[in-house]
Amino acid sequence: MPSLSANPPVWVLCLCADWCGTCRDYRALFHSVQADFAGQADFVWVDIEELAELMGGVDVEDFPTLLIAKGEGPDVEVRFWGPVLPHRQTLHQLIQHGLTASLLSHVDNNVVDLAQRLTQRQV
Repeated sequence: MPSLSANPPVWVLCLCADWCGTCRDYRALFHSVQADFAGQADFVWVDIEELAELMGGVDVEDFPTLLIAKGEGPDVEVRFWGPVLPHRQTLHQLIQHGLTASLLSHVDNNVVDLAQRLTQRQV
């Protein structure tokens, strides 16, 4: 159900896999940055193998991969999509910029569809 709020939610979705050692190490950092953005963004850890049915035509090749989106379902705007270095400062800066504007000039339709599915499901 789309948000009726004047300020749609901002989603910070980290797409990883449980078997990936880098992802396992990154998870604690991801959740620690969450506290810096309390009330500004919803952070969700997405295990792509547990939610394989939602991935559609999206193939995550590098871990961790971050999806920052604003809104929900059909009204979602993808603001960032791509692999990130597992560094706190990098994550923090991407989120800070993603809260206010898109960091992309083009977004693949498959990624938009994925963002719609993930935010509708509210994983």
